[in-house]
Parts: sequence; C-alpha cells; structure tokens
Amino acid sequence: MAINIPGPAAGGGGSACGGAAAAAVEVHRVCLPPPRTTVEKLRRRLADIFFPDDPLHGFKDQTRFRKLVIGLQFFFPVFQWGPDYSFELLKSDVVSGVTIASLAIPQGISYAKLANLPPIIGLYSSFVPPLIYSVLGSSRHLAVGPVSIASLVMGTMLSEAVSYTKEPDLYLKLAFTATFFAGIFQASLGFLRLGFIIDFLSKATLVGFMAGAAVIVSLQQLKGLLGIVHFTAKMQLIPVLSSVFRHTDEWSWQTIVMGVGFLVLLLTTRQISMKKPKLFWISAAAPLASVVLSTILVICIKSKYQGIQTIGYLPKGLNPPSSNMLFFSGPHLALAIKTGILTGILSLTEGIAVGRTFAAMKNYQVDGNKEMVAIGLMNMAGSCSSSYVTTGSFSRSAVNYNGGAKTVVSNIVMAAAVLITLLFLMPLFHYTPNLILAAIIITAVIGLIDYQSAYKLWKVDKLDFVACLCSFFGVLFISVPIGLAIAVGISIFKILLNVTRPNTAALGNIRGTQIYRNLNIYKDAVRVPSFLILAVEAPIYFANSTYLQERIMRWVREEEEWLALNNQSNLKCVVLDMTAVTAIDTSGIDTISELRKVLENRSLKFVLANPVGNVMEKLHKSKVLEPFGLEGLYLTVGEAVADISSSWKV
Repeated sequence: MAINIPGPAAGGGGSACGGAAAAAVEVHRVCLPPPRTTVEKLRRRLADIFFPDDPLHGFKDQTRFRKLVIGLQFFFPVFQWGPDYSFELLKSDVVSGVTIASLAIPQGISYAKLANLPPIIGLYSSFVPPLIYSVLGSSRHLAVGPVSIASLVMGTMLSEAVSYTKEPDLYLKLAFTATFFAGIFQASLGFLRLGFIIDFLSKATLVGFMAGAAVIVSLQQLKGLLGIVHFTAKMQLIPVLSSVFRHTDEWSWQTIVMGVGFLVLLLTTRQISMKKPKLFWISAAAPLASVVLSTILVICIKSKYQGIQTIGYLPKGLNPPSSNMLFFSGPHLALAIKTGILTGILSLTEGIAVGRTFAAMKNYQVDGNKEMVAIGLMNMAGSCSSSYVTTGSFSRSAVNYNGGAKTVVSNIVMAAAVLITLLFLMPLFHYTPNLILAAIIITAVIGLIDYQSAYKLWKVDKLDFVACLCSFFGVLFISVPIGLAIAVGISIFKILLNVTRPNTAALGNIRGTQIYRNLNIYKDAVRVPSFLILAVEAPIYFANSTYLQERIMRWVREEEEWLALNNQSNLKCVVLDMTAVTAIDTSGIDTISELRKVLENRSLKFVLANPVGNVMEKLHKSKVLEPFGLEGLYLTVGEAVADISSSWKV
C-alpha cells in the first residue's frame, strides 16, 4: 500500500505529490516546495547569506526596556559581563594582564621596527587599541597589539614607494592613513556582514605565506644580530642574503656574541614553555628580562665597546593625536588604501582565528562580525592616536589564556602597564641594543613556520600544497604582496576548478539493501543490470553544464563498451541521482532537457532521482519535466530501479 503525502502537483506528468501504487512496488512521488512569492524567496535567501546566526533572535517577545538592554549588550559586550564582575575575576585578570604586558612592551617596540616605524609607535599601539577592544570585543582571551605579519606587510608595501629614512614624516603619515583605511574596511565587513570575504585566504595560503614571511623577517634581523649599518630595505631572499655577505666588514663580533647568546636564551625558554605549558610564564617573561639584562650589559660595557647599536632616545608621554596626519588625497592615497586593505584582511584573519581558538577551549562563542567591527573601530581610533594596525596576537593571547585571564579586563591591565612605561620608564630604553629586538622578532616569527601543517597538506590535498608552496616561494623571491596574490589566485582557481569540473560517479547497489554507493569506493557495491546510475556532486550551472553533458555521455559510452566486452545485458536506462545537486540555473535545465533528447534517440530511458526543493521547483516551472512523464521522476534511486525493473517484467 502506498503512503499518501498531501501536497501540490509535482512534475510534468501532472501526478499529485503522494504515493502511486504498483503491483509490487511502492513509489513515492517527489513534492514541490510550498509556494512562495519572489519577495519572500529573496528575503529568505538574503537572511541565509547575511544572517545565518539570526543575531536578532534575542529581541523577540521582549519589552522595550529589555530590548534596549539587549541592544547595549549586543553592541557593547562590556554591558554583558560587567554587572557580574567580581574581585576574584579581577585578581585573575591582573595577573594575566601584567604577564602579557611583560611580553607586549618588548614586542611592541620590536614590531614597530619591523614596520620601519619609530619604536615608540609600537608602545602607543599597545595602549589605546586594547582599551577600545575591551569595550567592544567579545573574546575574553584575545590580547590586542601589533603583530608580526601585519607589521611586515605594512613595512614592505610602504617602503617600496617611500623611504622611511629620507622621508620619515611622509612614511608615518602613510602608516597612519593605511591603518585608518584598514579600520574602515574591517568595520565595514562587520557592519555589512561580509566576513566570508576573508575566507579567500585559505589555510593552505596562510601556511605558506606565514612561513615565507617568517624566513624573510628572520633574515632581515641579521642586520641587528650582526651589527650591519648599511643594509638593504628590500624584502626578497636574494637581495637580503647578498646584503649580508656584501657588508662583512661591518660585522661586529661583540654584537654577534651578545645577539646569538640572547637568541639562544629566548629560543630555549620558548621550547621549555612548549613542552611544559604550566611554565608558560618563563617564555612570557623572557623578552622583557632580556631587554633589561641586555640594556644593563650595554651600559656597563659602552665605554669599551662602541660598536653596539642602541634604540636611542624615546619620548615620554601619552599618545599624541595624529588625526591631522591622515590624508585623503595626493599621489600616495592609492598605496595607503591598498596597504590598509591587505593588512586589514591579514589582521582580521589572525585576530578572529585566535579568538575562536581560545573560545572553543573555554566553550563560549565569538561573533565574527562583531569582532570585525571591534577590530575595525579599534584601528580607526588607533590611527587618530599615533597607533598603527593592531589585532589579536596568538603569542600574547596564549600567554593571556595560560595566565588565567577571565575577561578582557586583562587588556586594560596591560594598557595600564604600558601607560606607566610611557609616562615614567622611557629613558631606561635609551641603551637597549637593537640586537635584542632582532632576537625577540626571530623568536616570535619562527613559530609561524608550521611544517606539520604543510606536510598534512601534502598528504591530504596536493593542490592545496601547491598553493602553499606558491605562497611561500612567492614571498621569498618576488615580494610579500605578490606572493600572497599568487596564492589567493591559486585558491580561487581551485574553487573555479571544483565548480566547472564537478565530480561525477557511477553508483552500484550494496546487496540486500536499497543503498547505492560509488562503485570505485565501495567494493561490495554491484552494477544493476541494464541500468547506469550516475551521481552529480555539485550544483549544475552555466559554468559546468556543457562539461556535465559531455561527461555523462562519456559515462554512457564507456558503460556500453564495458557491457559489450563482458557479454552483459544491454544498457536500457540512465538514472541521474540529484541528491547532491543543491542548485540549478537555466543552462543546467537546458542540459537536463538536452540529455533526455540525446539518450532517447539512442533508445535509452532517462530518469531523475531525488531533486531537492529549489531544483524541483525550477524544473517544474520550466516545463522540462513534462516530457519525462509519470515514470521520469523518483524520490530515491532504489524506487526508480525497482519501479522501472517491474515495468519491464510486465
């Protein structure tokens, strides 16, 4: 007995959506989705694209006052956790905040040098941005400040057009303007809920890019470790190495001995903390301790050895306003916008990935779009207060997490520590040697070389591995932006390849079941006599419709040749399993119609199995189902095979 499922008419044959009983086979007809207007469909589709998490669900059935409170909590997460904040939480946040400050201060100075900016800018960037994020950010463990990758990209792109030694004021204006545009871009992505754009930076792309950048950054630090004065500003492998060996007369043995010694110390503390996470504080405190110790050593030996280069004078005081240094016209505006967008994407990718990593470890959620808005507004405010691009740093966030941070108050504590440094401790950095900054940068970026992920890419997906290599060698031998562009291009090519050349498979029946699976994968799946069952594992669009028609006809030809070679019964029916066809356009519909005509001319029956709702709706509206008749559309492959086989026996 058939099971009747009420619904509208389905298919060109005019049969109702319900059961159609045969003598021995039960067949369920395919239903159309409920009728909806074009406006309703568009609204539903836009909601799925831009609001997959339904951010306004909390406002339903609430009073006006409650909606106001929820709105404040939504835009300012501080109102969510603030009322329940306690002294116990404060103690944990103070400990973690002081700990990350010990790492943030030397890293801030070092990363500013990496971006070819005055060292003081790195400290400014570790003061204002964390305060902004503590009000707007939704991650409890993200520690905000300058990061190596964004610093490297900004320094590379800006220095290609403007010399930071000959035109320092213009270079600084470009850095602040690029930061402003980075903030606008990031906040716009969040407000417009376009975060999926940053997904074009795939994991494979980032693995190669970061490894290449880490190598280049480390080699650039040989200037500080060897004491070289005249060093290239280029960021390619060959110019950097040639600059190192062309200026051997400038090498300073005192600098080399001290620099290598501190580098070994920092790498050793890093290894200890990696092997024993409970000793995280060792690697966290090592950079600041190294700065203090190296400064004391330089003060003690400066009268005997004059060759060790130091940071020099750093001004005391709070961040000076820099809104007057932003410019929105002139020949370098395009460069500032381009640099801002690229550094904005990279910093967003790192910040959101880090935030979600630690949120998953503590079982809470981080809203990606809210994070984009928070990081964007943070950078916009930073550009007006002498700060450059900042985001969540993995190294500082890991220290923050291991230090027991409970809320973003740890960022406020860190900012307070930086404030004290800016107001009272700046003269102490006068004799800090450049070599210790180089050692700190090398120690930080060496962790970006993730060879295990590269090996995994090789094992799992060779095309991803190629994208990784292209990104790596592009950064090493061409330039940082072009290397990244090449890798993104390969990632997009991979997407286009998957769309234009989707997988198709011949299915067989697993004996004793109604299950049909790929014949090449499941060895216990067997061919069904007289049937060729094909599955298309992608939407059918204009970009792949011609390919699919040609590929399906090739399947038919190869199947007929195999049957003739093995003295099997002739092919009579082709079943197209559309379970994985999630969408179809007019070109795809024409392909279905054309396939039916071609196969009928070869005396082969062509039927469709399990088209999903929106695909079924388009097929029905296009009238393409009418020629298929009552026996051309089935709910499952099993029902198609059983029903057609029984009709042949009658």
